[in-house]
Amino acid sequence: MNPLLRRGLAGATALALAGPMVALTAAPAHAAARITVTSSGGKATAATDGATTLTVKGRGFQSIEGGAGGIYVAFGWVSDPTGDSWKPSQGGATGDDYRYVPDSESADNAGHQRFLAFPGSDTASSANGTLSASGGFTTTLSVPGARFSSVDRSGKAVEVDCTEVTCGVLTIGAHGIKSPRNETFTPVRFAASSGSTVTQPSAGAATPADAAPTVATPTAPARTGTAAVAVDRATAVVGRVLTFTGTSFQPGEQVVATLDDGVAAVGPLAAGQSGEVAGVLQLPATIEPGTHVLRLTGAASGAVPEVTFAIAAAPPVVDATAAEAADDGPTTAAWVFLAVAGVLLLAAVVGAVLRVRRARRAQATQASSTAQAPSTDPAEAVR
Repeated sequence: MNPLLRRGLAGATALALAGPMVALTAAPAHAAARITVTSSGGKATAATDGATTLTVKGRGFQSIEGGAGGIYVAFGWVSDPTGDSWKPSQGGATGDDYRYVPDSESADNAGHQRFLAFPGSDTASSANGTLSASGGFTTTLSVPGARFSSVDRSGKAVEVDCTEVTCGVLTIGAHGIKSPRNETFTPVRFAASSGSTVTQPSAGAATPADAAPTVATPTAPARTGTAAVAVDRATAVVGRVLTFTGTSFQPGEQVVATLDDGVAAVGPLAAGQSGEVAGVLQLPATIEPGTHVLRLTGAASGAVPEVTFAIAAAPPVVDATAAEAADDGPTTAAWVFLAVAGVLLLAAVVGAVLRVRRARRAQATQASSTAQAPSTDPAEAVR
């Protein structure tokens, strides 16, 4: 029998035997996750034409000690602000049912998105904070303005105008983990710099595409000149990082860079006070050398400058094995040759020395024999 089924039957039998003396304890109820959002004015409002820092406080979230992941806190738009169809646990998909201002998943990102890790998680080192054991947190979000660009999974730039649709702070499970208890959406209203509120659809109202926002005093910075883009052609090499710049965009607007028809993309990038943009784009190692197009898209201005340029082939990879072998000195064969030559030379020297010694011994022996032989001279005999 299945162990879980066997334990279940045993528990049921024990309860039946205990009778009225045993009271069943109800499962603890979990409070729904809730967040509060405030700006410097103490309300859930943000500026239409500039960056706003929001303070986000949460409670009642599911917190798993040592669990993988955590939650994402981001600013964006959902297709069903009063319902659940946008939620990942209900089949909602990013780019279609919800969109948010993209940001890097690192502890030192731009603040458009926050990753809060579960307590004791092994991913806490890359997080912007940690959930408490009771499921609470406090963090901040940077909202770039009422309009932002998002890049969907296909690399296509998608524009979101929060004066026409309902935007706000959303929370979802991190790292692709679907967590129903941790999915929330809290609307944020927008106001111009002077403090007047932008007319927005309510959370439960329809948001037709042709709904015209009403702004009391628009103060959006104006751009001057025609937007343009330039690339550093020295960096336009297959597999390398391409550097590029843009000019004459609307100050502070979000800009997305796209190579060809989405072969590669980066952004959004925030234009500076003079409307300038600078960025880098990784060129794929599989891209073909030749003529390509880089396009910049401004979210607020609608400017779409592009530049045609050539991407050079990657330089050939030099195999340094042979060179390293040559630099290491004589090869094994050379050492063997030198050793044999040395042995032969030593043998020749020893042989020559032995021959000289034998010759000297022979001469000495001959001289000694000559000296000891009897004289045959008659004169010597008479004497």
